[in-house]
Amino acid sequence: MKLIRLWVLLLTITAGAQTFSEQDRLMGSITPERAWWDLQHYDLSVEVFPSTKSIKGTNTITYTVLESKRVMQIELQNPMKIDKAVQNGKELSIKKEGAVHYIKLKKQKEGQVNKITLHFSGAPKVAVRAPWDGGFTWDKDSAGNDFIATANQGIGASIWWPNKDHPEDEPDKGLDLAITAPSHLVAVGNGRLQKTDDHGTTKTWHWKVVNPINNYGVNVNIGDYVNFSEKHEGIKGMLDLDYWVLRENLEKAEVQFEQVPMMMNAFEYWFGPYPFYEDSFKLVEVPYLGMEHQSSVTYGNKYENGYLGSDLSGSGWGLRFDFIIIHEAGHEWFANNITNKDVADMWIHEGFTAYSENLYLDYHFGPVASSEYVTGTRRGIQNDRPLIGTYGVRNEGSGDMYYKGANILHTLRQLLEDDKKWRNILRKMNEVFYHKTVSSKEVEAFLSKETGIDLTEFWEQYLRTTMVPKVEYEIDGKNLKYRYTNIIDKFDMPVIMLINGKEEWMYPKAEWNTKEFGSTIKEASIKIDFYVDAARINP
Repeated sequence: MKLIRLWVLLLTITAGAQTFSEQDRLMGSITPERAWWDLQHYDLSVEVFPSTKSIKGTNTITYTVLESKRVMQIELQNPMKIDKAVQNGKELSIKKEGAVHYIKLKKQKEGQVNKITLHFSGAPKVAVRAPWDGGFTWDKDSAGNDFIATANQGIGASIWWPNKDHPEDEPDKGLDLAITAPSHLVAVGNGRLQKTDDHGTTKTWHWKVVNPINNYGVNVNIGDYVNFSEKHEGIKGMLDLDYWVLRENLEKAEVQFEQVPMMMNAFEYWFGPYPFYEDSFKLVEVPYLGMEHQSSVTYGNKYENGYLGSDLSGSGWGLRFDFIIIHEAGHEWFANNITNKDVADMWIHEGFTAYSENLYLDYHFGPVASSEYVTGTRRGIQNDRPLIGTYGVRNEGSGDMYYKGANILHTLRQLLEDDKKWRNILRKMNEVFYHKTVSSKEVEAFLSKETGIDLTEFWEQYLRTTMVPKVEYEIDGKNLKYRYTNIIDKFDMPVIMLINGKEEWMYPKAEWNTKEFGSTIKEASIKIDFYVDAARINP
């Protein structure tokens, strides 16, 4: 680490080719100004002004005092501004350092539950390519009506509203979200609609979430929406499925969204009950591709199967389902129920959710479809950098977290050789980590314990290196000579080889080993379901 004083003090942390700033550290770590208070509830109210592409609002934060400190860290990114902070009727002083705001409070007593209200306003960053770059999307439907939405996973929720912008601490008692918009439009947020206030030229839509919710999952959607809904008989009883779509797309949505109950059946089978029955499940049309906003999953896949009509796997199976419905809804279990404590471990979100795509296929079309799809997605894996990023600086791992993540989980399923047990493990995972934030190490330890397999080297190899294990082998009559290359020390994962068409478990290590078979070996290959490379040394 090296301290440099220019206009501001920057802390640079170099990890490989990446350099991180003091702002990265402040926003990516649990600083002392974040650690002393535990978030309980957000009461967020925002008015949206389409003509000026601006917003204003308040956020009342309820928190429990863990230590008697007085300086609270809150984030709000430029060009948005915190106009004032008020506690017990008194305005507080604010010191701003980039997106970080230090608010000096009156004396805080340990164990107290207190509130602070933040007033904010401005023209939030416009998302150029949502949901990847993040911000507000200001669009129009075909009739010229405003069509507005937020998406801010990578850049952070503080791109438009002030909050404790770190994934480790979620509001234990949920969120109240009031959205004020022009009265001819409809405003949709997370959770359940409580009431609507008509002010003449504007209306306020009041939404309520009773479960913990991650900050980036809070969203605002405004448009000429119409609503239709249905009841779904799920594991925990009747679940409300709500759909908010542009008026012009109602007929398309009524057909395409028939996949939602199919999704719910598959995922409740594999992962256990939908985690937010109290808040319902909602699918909301938006002007970008879509995202996993908790209980308000957003959709923009143009009412086509596949990913904007294409099959990411090349297997054909990717056209049997609407990618955004299945993938983004899968995040309700992995990202919204089980949430990473640090974005460096985002593979937990994306790896398990990408894996859910082939489990959807497994449930409805069988294991061959599942296998062909997930192994087909390997063509998108780059192995450019590890799946786990740098901790404490808002640094994600490789984009391979999606399909490399899915393929290592598919490989783990093969090692277990017991699909009933594997299903029970996935369901138990959603019970043990229900509504919790977790680290990769916690997930790794859980899966090692529940599978009964020491997965230490497995996780190190696949999560923390870019090396794909390679099985090299030679055939000499009835003998097969084989070994691993491109592995870390002590990596010895068994694989299934097809020897003359018959499945045989093999146990390669770094050293050469030889196995004799009862007849001449004419054909040998690694079963495709194992994420390893293979190379025959001799022709």
